[in-house]
Amino acid sequence: MTEKEYPSRRNFSFFVDIPTRWMDSDVYGHVNNVEYYSYIDTAVNMHLVKKVMLNPNTASVFGVVAETGCKFFKEIQHPDIVEAGIRVMRIGNSSVTYQVALFRHSDGSLAALGHFVHVYVDRKTRRPKTVPDAFRGELNKLIT
Repeated sequence: MTEKEYPSRRNFSFFVDIPTRWMDSDVYGHVNNVEYYSYIDTAVNMHLVKKVMLNPNTASVFGVVAETGCKFFKEIQHPDIVEAGIRVMRIGNSSVTYQVALFRHSDGSLAALGHFVHVYVDRKTRRPKTVPDAFRGELNKLIT
């Protein structure tokens, strides 16, 4: 993916604002890379809770993380707000692949681009299950 192919804010229709925390920073004066993964996880799960109406405490089927990755472009420093844009790249039988862009609120620039794969499993057996139809409707709205 070349820089011209990187997504912009207009490629995303759902956003979550995540304030940085003092503890997110490392000795180098920027947000540590592991926190980017936390922001990605938070954004995806906030979408599921707010739009799909997933109750993670009682749902009989829920997503577990099967794969993540992140490409870093610019530092994020505290204090700032991370604006996480989410889109769905693929819905399979039992999995969903998301792309999450992390934008710096301070200047609007793309700081990182991540991907995140959920595999849906049965709460009791922990075996893969079909993505529930009730989830698919909201997830389809994020496909671009």
